[in-house]
Amino acid sequence: MQFSLTEIFQHMGVPAMVVAAILVIMGLASLTVFVERIMTMRRSRAISRAFAATAGPLMDGGDFDTALAEAEKHQRGHLPRVVHTALATYRHAEQTVDVTGLTPVERTVRHMERYMQEIGTDLRRGLAVLATVGSVAPFVGLLGTVLGIITAFQGIASTGSGGLSGVSAGISEALIETALGLAVAIPAVLAFNYLSGQIARDELMLNHASGHLLDLLEDWAERLVARRSERETRVANPPLPTERDQRLTLSAVANAEGAA
Repeated sequence: MQFSLTEIFQHMGVPAMVVAAILVIMGLASLTVFVERIMTMRRSRAISRAFAATAGPLMDGGDFDTALAEAEKHQRGHLPRVVHTALATYRHAEQTVDVTGLTPVERTVRHMERYMQEIGTDLRRGLAVLATVGSVAPFVGLLGTVLGIITAFQGIASTGSGGLSGVSAGISEALIETALGLAVAIPAVLAFNYLSGQIARDELMLNHASGHLLDLLEDWAERLVARRSERETRVANPPLPTERDQRLTLSAVANAEGAA
């Protein structure tokens, strides 16, 4: 038999064909995950850039309500989801009383620490498939090779034929399984490493954005507290009248008496 892939697959035994089918399914699964993650990340980045250009000036100016409404329109991007969660949590914390005595900003910080972990999990969705395929596919291919060799020797034993020509055909069929396993595993490992780097970059950018937003909320809360304290101080301690105000008051009283 000539070394032709078509002929080799045609002469494979049932166990080797099953292993080959499993490897093909694993390859398709890793390819699906890779394409889906690439498309999702690119879409999220495009939406996040458009949202940042619109909502950035709003948040810097303290217009959080408009920024919150803008974030609700771009929920398919990770940055708008982070901003929406932070602002919604802060507004809810302002309107409710916490028995622990935490400020709205502190409650928002605690919630965002948990939410950023959820964002990281969402970014890594599907990577377990790539890791599994990259680590398991070579062993599955090796299993197919072993089964193929066993089948080849069984055929030789049943027919009674031997020699290099009889063995080499079965060995070549079996080694195809190992080659197929490596062909599936290598792209899966490369895809896993590439996506891990891209996800780590996105996570870093989202964490920076979350930290910047929390700083803005803290600064805004401190300004509100300072303004409220200043108003309370003015009400409790009204300013004393100046000498000019006293003269104007006396003049007004004298004019009123003269008119009477």
